[in-house]
Amino acid sequence: TGYEEPADEGALSVVELAALQKRRSGDQSALSIIHQGLDDEMFEKIANESKAKDAWDILKNSAVGVDKVKKVRLQTLRAEFELLLMKENESILNYFTRVLVVVNQMKRLGEKLTDVRVVEKILRSLNAKFNHVVVAIEEDKDIESMSIDELNG
Repeated sequence: TGYEEPADEGALSVVELAALQKRRSGDQSALSIIHQGLDDEMFEKIANESKAKDAWDILKNSAVGVDKVKKVRLQTLRAEFELLLMKENESILNYFTRVLVVVNQMKRLGEKLTDVRVVEKILRSLNAKFNHVVVAIEEDKDIESMSIDELNG
């Protein structure tokens, strides 16, 4: 919540001055901790702030913008994931790699993707020449418990 600087420090009692010093000390400790957790770019945004609350508010507002960018990027990746199809002359290994790159980017942005969803997506989007393999996997394996590594192996 921060603290307010008094208009006239001279009008404060000894007890009030001691409390003010304690608040200032705590605020400077908090500001120091905030500084320690920042990279150079973020530090520059708050370098001129003298109170922890003011610095925190700036960082919080910066994070809102970052969250919006993450949400937009995640939407783009979701669409990319849904539209993924194996190319005509693409190897299984290259297709798996392409799918996993998108999946890992989504997970880094906080998306919760189960192995089942990824396995089903891969099986649905393989070339028609792999239909017999897909049918064999679906008949022989429990897709609900299959990991991506098992499918890839």
